[in-house]
Amino acid sequence: MSFLKKMIYKNIVITEYSGITVDREIYEKVFLEAKDKLLEISTCHWVLCLEPVIFGVWLKKGEPPFDPDDQDLKMIIRDPEKTLAKVKLKVFSKMEEEEGSLYLMKYEEGNIYHTNFAEARFLFSRYYRKPGHSFKKFKALVTAYSYPRRVRIISFKEGGHFNIFPMDLLAPIPGSNKFVFGLRHTNRTLAKIIETGKIVVSEVSFEHKDEIYKLGKHHSTSPPSLDLLPFTTSPSKMFGFPVPAWASSYKEIRIVKTINLGSHMLMWGETAQEEKIKEPSPGFYHIHFLLFLHQERKGRHYKLV
Repeated sequence: MSFLKKMIYKNIVITEYSGITVDREIYEKVFLEAKDKLLEISTCHWVLCLEPVIFGVWLKKGEPPFDPDDQDLKMIIRDPEKTLAKVKLKVFSKMEEEEGSLYLMKYEEGNIYHTNFAEARFLFSRYYRKPGHSFKKFKALVTAYSYPRRVRIISFKEGGHFNIFPMDLLAPIPGSNKFVFGLRHTNRTLAKIIETGKIVVSEVSFEHKDEIYKLGKHHSTSPPSLDLLPFTTSPSKMFGFPVPAWASSYKEIRIVKTINLGSHMLMWGETAQEEKIKEPSPGFYHIHFLLFLHQERKGRHYKLV
C-alpha cells in the first residue's frame, strides 16, 4: 500500500485538512441555486456546525431579490475549471436583522467532483473512515471545506479562568457590526462565554501557524496560567481579555443570542469595540485535502504553511 501511495500521490502528505494561506484571491466561488435563479454567496456564507453540517448564509435586505424560503435550494462550489460540489440544502431557521437575514441551511445530500468516484471512495476507506463516519458524512465535510475557512483566535477571561484557542467556524457579517460563531459544545469555556455574553476575536497571520495549532488543545483541556503561555499578551481595551502580541487587530463582541445546532452552538454577537494593532498580513485558512489534491493536479494551488 505504501508503494501504491507513493506512486499515485508522490510526495503529497495526505491529511484531513490542509493549512494554507491565500496570497491574492480565493479561486473558488460559491452559489445558491433556486429554480431559475443563481446567486453568488462566496463572501457571505460560512460553516457553523459539523454534526450535522450547517451553513449560514447572509442575505442583505432587499438586495439582491432572492428569497430562499420554501425553495428547492442547492449550493454549488466551483473553481475556474469545474464544479467541485453540488448539494441540496434545507432552510430550517433564520435570524432577521435590520441589515438583512442570516439563513441557517442544513446539508441534506450531495456529490463531490474533486476526483473520480473510485478514488474518493479509496481515500475515504483508507484514510478517513472512523466509527460513525459514513461516506455521506465525508462528502459533507469535503463540501464544507471546499472553500477556504479562515482561522481566528478567540480569547476569554473571567476572574482566574481564561482561555485562548483557534476557530474556523466564525465570521464577521459584511455590511454590519454583527459576528457569528459556531463553537463546539465540548469547549470547556462555552458555558462561561454564554453566561457573560463576552468574547474577543483576533485576526492573525499564517506566520504563527505553530502557535495557533498549539492553542487548539485548549478547546477541551485547561490552558496553562497566562504567565506560562509561550507568547506575550495584552488586555483588550473594554473586556481585559488576553490578545496575542502577534495579532494584527481584534474585536470585542457582545453575544446577544445563541442557538443549539447539534455538535456546535451558534452564537450571534455585536461588535462593541474594534482595535487595529498593525497592518494585516495574509491569513491562515483550512481547506479539505481533496481540494488541495485537485488543485495540485491542476498545477495551481494555495501555498501550504
